[in-house]
Amino acid sequence: MYGILVRWLLSTFSLLLAAYLVEGIEVTGFFSALMAAAMLGILNALIRPVFIIITLPINILTLGLFTWVINGIMLMMVSGVIGGFNVDGFWSALWGSLILGLINWLANIFIGGRGKVEVIDLRINKKNRWS
Repeated sequence: MYGILVRWLLSTFSLLLAAYLVEGIEVTGFFSALMAAAMLGILNALIRPVFIIITLPINILTLGLFTWVINGIMLMMVSGVIGGFNVDGFWSALWGSLILGLINWLANIFIGGRGKVEVIDLRINKKNRWS
């Protein structure tokens, strides 16, 4: 449960950062970014898999880069639902989805299910094997 809250806050931070860096993405306040991050998570859980399956042939042809377009479409959909969060155009959504994707990818690498930073400590034992 704690891990979900940490990822939600990181997603909110990444939305605010995208609004700061990308011209065409506007967030009126922290609460709007918080609700937009929650709605983006819901849409990514429910609708994004359907889009991925429908666009599978073009996604294979582009070696997975079309997923970036799908993420931009999800960002534009959230913009239509949440007041105080506005994405002006497709290219703004595309660049914003790149920022969101990179930050959330890093968060998923370093933050475990319990919301804490996890480190794997590998060492070579006496039998020359990693443990």
